[in-house]
Amino acid sequence: MSRRPVPFAFVLDELEGLAVRLQPMFGVHAVYVGDKMTFCLRQHAKFPRDNGVWLATTRQHHESLRREFPSMRSISFLGEDPTSMQLLPLDEPDFEASVLRACALVRAGDPRLGRAPAAKKKKRKPA
Repeated sequence: MSRRPVPFAFVLDELEGLAVRLQPMFGVHAVYVGDKMTFCLRQHAKFPRDNGVWLATTRQHHESLRREFPSMRSISFLGEDPTSMQLLPLDEPDFEASVLRACALVRAGDPRLGRAPAAKKKKRKPA
């Protein structure tokens, strides 16, 4: 089985020196800084509209992030409702500049970017 190359590897360069971990999952490469997922990197033939860098954030931060990233939007294949994760779309002219700005925010510890995974529930052993 061949692994897909990591798209937008310049993100990893921008985060050099931080505790970065890359985790392939569900057709994306999740980028963790410490214990928090910060980005998902996606470039895939299926649903190309959603290719780009996904920002791990929450709905409460959408408005303030949209002021910094006017092209930011929800991920369309995840449904019609606004998604917590937001997309910096690859097909926008400001894509690279926006991604570099998002990396700078992560480096600065901006609390709007990054989400710790939910605690896993312990499996019950059969009696």
